[in-house]
Amino acid sequence: MESSSDRQTGRDPGFVPGGAVRPTTMPLAAARGTGKVAALTFDDGPNPGETDRLLDVLAAHEVTAVFCVIGQNITAHGGAEILRRIVAEGHTLCNHSTSYADMGSWSHAEVERDLEATLATIREVLGDPTQQVPYFRAPNGSWGITGEVAAALGMQPLGLGNVVFDWDGNDLSEETLTNNLRAAIQPGAVALAHDGGGNRENTVRAVETVLPEKLAEGFTFTLPQGGVTA
Repeated sequence: MESSSDRQTGRDPGFVPGGAVRPTTMPLAAARGTGKVAALTFDDGPNPGETDRLLDVLAAHEVTAVFCVIGQNITAHGGAEILRRIVAEGHTLCNHSTSYADMGSWSHAEVERDLEATLATIREVLGDPTQQVPYFRAPNGSWGITGEVAAALGMQPLGLGNVVFDWDGNDLSEETLTNNLRAAIQPGAVALAHDGGGNRENTVRAVETVLPEKLAEGFTFTLPQGGVTA
């Protein structure tokens, strides 16, 4: 499996990589550990309302997750405050680009500018120029050259894993999303749901229902493979 190793970016000498240890260019989508382990990932936030309630649910059960955040949502009303809460409560950040644009056909330079801009936004809002953002997930799962660029910038490409199908065009009822989330959280899996990019109230309700069920079954929630060391 190809690795970016420790090569230099060759740009701003003050650039601080995302923090992933030996990231691969190939997207990974498996949870760390063995047995009943799974990783929760949430895309397209931060989103006032749903992300706040999701954080309440996770905190109530002492579970941490990976939040794949979008630059334009961080700088939108309420986004910065939520991002600070995400980090303060021990969750891990994933660079999900500056917008919802499909990056599959972008050039190396275009992808690089976008990912660096999102990193800069995150770090500026948090007031921490070295804040770790050890994962990158391509918008819409359209990878193109983004995995190679992300790895060179110190971020592990994070695959989609088991999706909950909580986006427009699908059945977004609470019952369906709850069943989908139950099916997505399997031993060794990365589960993908959304806290932003639309009305995510039923997704949050599904998490509220399924999370205690899975904990009662003996599941432990961990990080995806790659990224920072344990």
